[in-house]
Amino acid sequence: MFDAHVHVIDPRFPLIENEGYLPDHYIIDDYRKRMQRFEVRGGAVVSASFQGTDQSYLKAALAALGPDWVGVTRLDLDATDDEIIELDRAGVRALRFNLKRAAADITEMTLQALRAHELAGWHVELYIDGQMLASLQPVISKLPALSIDHLGMSEEGLPYLLDLVDRGARVKATGFGRVDMDVAETLRRIHAVNPGALMFGTDLPGTRAGRPFEDRDVELISRVVGADVHAVLEDNAREFYRLPAVDRPAADPLPTMPMPRTDNPTVPIPRDQLPGADAHTRPLPVIEK
Repeated sequence: MFDAHVHVIDPRFPLIENEGYLPDHYIIDDYRKRMQRFEVRGGAVVSASFQGTDQSYLKAALAALGPDWVGVTRLDLDATDDEIIELDRAGVRALRFNLKRAAADITEMTLQALRAHELAGWHVELYIDGQMLASLQPVISKLPALSIDHLGMSEEGLPYLLDLVDRGARVKATGFGRVDMDVAETLRRIHAVNPGALMFGTDLPGTRAGRPFEDRDVELISRVVGADVHAVLEDNAREFYRLPAVDRPAADPLPTMPMPRTDNPTVPIPRDQLPGADAHTRPLPVIEK
């Protein structure tokens, strides 16, 4: 499993109130304890609005989690090329446009995203209500690669989301407790447009969500996507974040099965019971050359 959307809230690093809200701490040990029943082999640590543009917590988290983990961050708009390259070396792979809880200059953010993609291959991750996707079309069309958080958040935005999926956008199958939609049907429709689009994530600890991640969310995804479950739970995200693919033994979908044994197996027939056994055997004629 690759968890494409995790928040680490470490008390050693500064937090900023957002709309009067400060989250409880949620450190790496908390996450590992919560996910111990799953085989989590990597993931993406995502910067939230209450972490501003602080990179110290993200660098520390990625160093502790290991090379199969990547970062998604917000940058000061005046961040230099050297800063972007340094963060890329630390494991950061994307910029987050938090357009739901963190206002910013979208034009400057877009220019920064284009620069980060040119320098380091970063993509953009949008936290946005899907209803706004149509109005952001001039911005979105300039981004070389993007993903959209939490299934696009709302039923009303689904047509715009599916259009983006058809053009190559990825969608995080995350935050089922914070969206306003039929989750199973939305997953099915996204998967039907592009089986490579969906990327699983827990969104833990689920700050301000109606409910946090539950184990049954994985079961729901598995039921909807069927044979593509490994792609949605791991492979799609690893490819998008430019991590090595996981070697997984290929299961034979139609294994060879032994023939059932019958009660009356075939037995040899005695020569004297063969048809024509009482007829005289005649020699073949001799052909002279």
